[in-house]
Parts: sequence; structure tokens; C-alpha cells
Amino acid sequence: MVLRTSIATALLIGLAVSLPAQKTPAKPSPASPASKNPGGQIGSANELVRTTVQNELKAIDDDHTHWMYESETRKNGAMVTEQIVETPHANLERVIAKDGKPLSPDEQRQADDKAQKFTTDTDAQQKQRHDLDADAKKTHDLLAMLPDALTYTYAGRQGSNTKLTFKPNPSFHPPSHEAKVFAAMEGQMVINTKEHRLVEFSGHLMHDVKFGGGILGDLQQGGTFNVHQQEVGPGHWEISLLDVNIKGKALLFKTINEQQHEKDSHFKRVPDNLTVAQAYDLAKKQQAEPAKPQSGD
Repeated sequence: MVLRTSIATALLIGLAVSLPAQKTPAKPSPASPASKNPGGQIGSANELVRTTVQNELKAIDDDHTHWMYESETRKNGAMVTEQIVETPHANLERVIAKDGKPLSPDEQRQADDKAQKFTTDTDAQQKQRHDLDADAKKTHDLLAMLPDALTYTYAGRQGSNTKLTFKPNPSFHPPSHEAKVFAAMEGQMVINTKEHRLVEFSGHLMHDVKFGGGILGDLQQGGTFNVHQQEVGPGHWEISLLDVNIKGKALLFKTINEQQHEKDSHFKRVPDNLTVAQAYDLAKKQQAEPAKPQSGD
């Protein structure tokens, strides 16, 4: 998978903490009970989730395309807009606006200097890749647990999208510290049943989650997460909205904060063999071109 927040990471960012994994092997969980199916669909809701998760994991493993897009993220009280260009080596990030307004000439020069410096800083590039790869490995494992860790119920259908609600599966035995958080969450999931892709995953923590009796960290009751994914190219899906509001003293994933709002748009595929320096040049060229409206913005 390319070096950006994957659907696995984003879907589970509000659900897991960066703690040492337990070495005890996972205990097999009994099969989740079949949920009632008022929509006349074949199979249980958990089976639908299992099929969709398998498809998401396959996409993570098989999709090696690279993309350029704009990302609006709230940072230090300001909404910062960045151009992101993916490359096999690292992601080029270049600030172009704050609070919806273009940077001043001096601010843009400073942002360009910072981005250009990154193109030759191999240590910074390697650190970014290490952090993203570490998150991807952890969330790949957690995403695979979704069909067993939660119990799903059909809650409606609109077009190709099927809505499910979820709650903890009392029969699930978490194999790691991170997986313990599944026992505290409830919410809803929306699946595109035509493509078997996750469209939305949102919910909240019903009670506090303590790790090592609170010594290793905790997540507080009431924390929320809301993630949306959309198809940005034929067969290619990306995160379009990430809203996380989690409080606690445990470390979350390295690439996303406990309090974060991010909206990504204007996706455009780029060559898969770009260098980081070429990505910088492409970002500057793209900014000079008039922006085209995109459906779903």
C-alpha cells in the first residue's frame, strides 16, 4: 500500500493505542450470532462485514497506485490546507492555505522552503516511511479482527449502500492490548455492497478503556470517531473525511493525533515512479493551474 493513511489506519485510529503487543496467542472466538436481516439480504451482517474486510485487506496489499490530493487539517487551532503527493519513497507535503485563504507570498516561500528541504532529507523521508509502515502493519491486524470483535445488525439500505449498527461481541477474546478497545465501542458502519468497500465507520467509546490497570494508558468514555471513504478512481477508494475526538494519556498511532479533523479532496493519479523532488515540482505546477470542481466536495 502507498505511503498515506490507509482505510485500515483511519477506520481504527480512534480504536487503538500504541502499546507493546501481548505475546500470548489469540484465543479463537466462537462464531458471532447471525443478526436479523430485515432487508431480505442473504447471510448475516457479520458475514457481510467479513467479506468486505477481506476485500479491504486485499486492496491494501494489491493497490500500489500513487495519488496527489488536497488535505485540509485542523492544526493548532487553524485549518491548514496541504498538497500531498505520494511517491514510493515518501509523501511530499506542501502547505498552500490557512483557514481557507491562500498564504501570503512570504508565507508561501517559507512553506516551499520547508517542502523543498524535505526532498533532500533522506533521514526525514525514511522516518516518515517507518512510521506509516508501522501503523499500516498494526491496523492491518486490527482491521482483520472487525468481523469477530463486534456484532453487527442490519439497519437499512439506500441504493448500493447498506447500513449496519455494531456493538461489542462478548465472546471475543482480544489478542493484544490494542484489541481491548473493541469491548468499549458502538456505532455504525456503511458498506457499499456492490463493490464490497467500507463507506463509513463511526461511533463512540461507551466507557473508559484502561491498559495495564491504567498504568500503560487509558482512553476516556465518550471519545468519538467518524471516517468516510469514497471511490476517487475506477476501483480505487480513499479516505475523504477523518474526524477523531479521543481523550486519554495513551499514545495513538504515530501519524494521526487524538484530536483531528481532516478532509481530503481533488484526487488525481500521478506516475508511480515519482521521486520526492519531482513530486515537489508537480505540486507547484498543480497549484498554478485553476482548480476543477470535484463531485462530493
